[in-house]
Order: sequence, then structure tokens, then C-alpha cells
Amino acid sequence: MSGSVFLDSNILVYAYDKHNLEKQTKAQAILKEAIKNESAVLSAQVLGEFFVVVTRKIKVPLSFNDAEKIINILSVLPVEEIDLPLVKRAIDMQKFYGTSYWDSLILAEAERSGCSRILSEDLNDGQQYNGVLIENPFKSRIP
Repeated sequence: MSGSVFLDSNILVYAYDKHNLEKQTKAQAILKEAIKNESAVLSAQVLGEFFVVVTRKIKVPLSFNDAEKIINILSVLPVEEIDLPLVKRAIDMQKFYGTSYWDSLILAEAERSGCSRILSEDLNDGQQYNGVLIENPFKSRIP
């Protein structure tokens, strides 16, 4: 999937969180494009985080059934599975970069799936980790 983009859970959450319409609109456009062009990669971790947040932590939570339906739709995209080599790579990245384990796992998942970019609001916009560029799609850019 070289050249593909890895989507962090916050992109998925904003697509279904009505609390911030500007971010919701942007996130929905990202997901629509990703599904249409099959140009994004997800992970089991990201889908799990999405499920917990949209069913428990947003202002107007989704039902378990609705969240599960969304995950089924999103699973048309490649989903990176967590295994022991990935956990070990995440630990190595955590030690090297000083990122949290969970962020390091995202980095390792994107790296293993051959993604050139990660769309995330949580990681440092513009920073590269082993050739994977972090982009915050909600950050305004000066042309």
C-alpha cells in the first residue's frame, strides 16, 4: 500500500461527532475519498479506539449497533493487525522517538503497511518518523 495514508482514530471519530461541524465535514470528506479510492489503511487498534470513543465519550454517543455498522463499512479498507513483531517494533520506536506506546504502535502500523503519511490530530504535524510524514488535516495551512 505504498503511498497510502494511514488514518488515526481521531479522523474517524470526528466524522461521526456532531460537536464540531467543521472537523466533521473535513473528516467525512477524508473518509469518503479514502473509501472511494481505497487509498487509506486502518488498524484494529484504530477501529477499537473509534468504537469506544463514539459509543461512550462523545456528546451524542452512537449506539453499539450503529458503531458496528460503521466499522463494517470502514473494513473495506486494509486493516493492519496487531501481532508480536508489531508490538516489538512499537516498543523500539517508543524508545527511539520518546512517543507514547500507543502513538508508537500507530507509527509501526503505518510503517509496516507502507504508508507514506499518517493523518492525525494527536501526533506532531509535519514531523517524519522513519519516512512516514504526520499531517494534521484540521490545521490551517498558509499557501
